[in-house]
Formats: sequence, C-alpha cells, structure tokens
Amino acid sequence: MTITPAAGLQPAERAVRLLGADLTETALRRHLEGLSGVDAVGLEQRAAGLATRSIKTSSKAWALDTIIRTCDLTTLEGADTPGKVRSLVAKAVTPDASDPTTPSVAAVCVYGDMVPYAVEALGSRHGDPEKGLVSVAAVATAFPSGRASLAIKLADTREAVAAGADEIDMVIDRGAFLAGSYGLVFDQIVAVKEACRRADGTYAHLKVILETGELVTYDNVRRASWLAILAGADFIKTSTGKVSPAATLPVTLLMLEVIRDWHRLAGEKVGMKPAGGIRASKDAVRYLVTVAETVGEEWLTPHLWRFGASSLVNDVLLQRQKMRTGHYSGPDYVTVD
Repeated sequence: MTITPAAGLQPAERAVRLLGADLTETALRRHLEGLSGVDAVGLEQRAAGLATRSIKTSSKAWALDTIIRTCDLTTLEGADTPGKVRSLVAKAVTPDASDPTTPSVAAVCVYGDMVPYAVEALGSRHGDPEKGLVSVAAVATAFPSGRASLAIKLADTREAVAAGADEIDMVIDRGAFLAGSYGLVFDQIVAVKEACRRADGTYAHLKVILETGELVTYDNVRRASWLAILAGADFIKTSTGKVSPAATLPVTLLMLEVIRDWHRLAGEKVGMKPAGGIRASKDAVRYLVTVAETVGEEWLTPHLWRFGASSLVNDVLLQRQKMRTGHYSGPDYVTVD
C-alpha cells in the first residue's frame, strides 16, 4: 500500500462519511484543528467529581467481577518465555483457583512471537470474551516506540494475525503526530487496519494506542482520538504502560467524550482501554463510574471496555476473597504476575 501523506489519504470509510469522498490531509487537518479547545480545569473538575462517586455494597460484587471480566492480562518483557506465557494463560482462565465463580479475564496480551504459545495454552478456552472465553491480543507496529518503517509495522501485524491473534494493539507515530503530520499517522492506521484482515475476510480488532503521556496536551489527546476513530480504530487506548504518566482519569474521560460524540454523530460504538498505573480496585471502580456516566453502562462489556492493568487483578481477587470470607487474605493468597 502506497502512503501519500501530503495529498490524498487512504479512503477510510468513517473519514469519507464525515469529511467527504475527496479525502485529503487538508480536510483532515481542518477537522482536527477545528475541534473546540479542551477546558482543562473543567475536565479535571469533572473527573474529580466522578472519582468521589460511591457504589452500593450490593453493587460491589458486580463491579469487581466486571473489572476482572474486562481486564487484559499482559506480559511484555524482553525476558518473556513460552513458560511465562503459559502461566499467564492459566491465570487468565482461572484467576482464583479457590473460587470457581471467579470470571475469566477478557484477553492475554503478548508480543507477536508469543502468540502461538498463548493460543496453544488456551486451547478450547480461546475465543470471544463475551462468551466467557479468552482472546489473544498482540502488541505490534514496533511497540512501544513505534519507530520502524511502515513495511516492518505491517509485517509485524500480519504475522501476529496469522498466528492467531484476535486483537492487535498498535502504537501511533507520536513524533509524526506532534510534528503535525496528521495524514501520515492516519494512513498508517488505515494500513495497519487492513493488515488485520484474515484469510477468511474477517478482521482482528484494532486497538490504537495514543501514548497520551507523550502527547502533552488535552487538545492533542482529543485530536489523536478523533484521528484514530476516523482511521478505523475498534478501540482507542491511552498508553503502552511503558511511559509515565500512563492512564489518568481526566484523559480517559476526555477520550470517552470523543467516543460518545462519535456515537451520537455516526451511531457507531468504539471501545476504550485505559492502560498503565491502575492498580487498586477502588481506582478501577472510579473508571467504571466514569464509563457509565459518560457513554453508558452498555459500554461495560469486553467488546467495548478493557483495563490494561495486570496487577489490578490481584487486588480485585483480594477484595472478592474479603467479601466471601469476611477477612482480607493478603497478597500471598493470590498468584504473583
């Protein structure tokens, strides 16, 4: 696929519907730069207000199970081995061996070369998390930096999909975005989306990671969210987890507002995934409240909402054990990631 960032853009369906059939970088830039500026004080006040909301005790068990059911367990280290991936899969399928009522997580997320081991370890449990199964997600496109040629990014994606990945977590070229090369970033997302196509014509779901900690401003986060959605993202995701700050409640709220606005405009639902830095159940519940208040409770399913926070699962398991037994077991009573 030839990338022509300076003139005509790849004809992504959503962008064509919004911006017209004669899709150019000028039209894309006009839309992105025409978005209203983000009121940072107002955004942070709204997020702070949502963070003070509490849920009824009767709803806590549902919230904890929803957190687990929408979590992606992740191992993304240079020292990853097939054995470590198999251990991660075992925890994903059975997070708490002492309590068979504990739901499975949504997905395991690994590097592309580890996908075959994850698929093999899951066996019959590999599949749609809406059906109680576990998906396999692969990071691609020179994760986490995104510093590679387009050819390498596309090969990275195709290889993971061919190996059985159900989901691809790609990173945008933040350098290009910050330099104002919106068309280049757009076209690369479109190309990666097409690389997610399987032999049978179906597509692996594409999560587009903005790395919001490097985008610096809320205005940039809003523009990047719109750009990713128009280019065909199935999910927009805050972070790789390798850069600080990672997910924050104000940034997540802002991205959810873009998702809400797109849904109102086009009638399409796009998913959201905050990743990195969410470790405590009480914090995760605040994110659930933010989702419910911004886009609606219908988003609180694995097809539309994910937590990228492996250590979070351990804290949720401890909270579930406390609700079941009446006492707090401590970290020695859950598996260590």
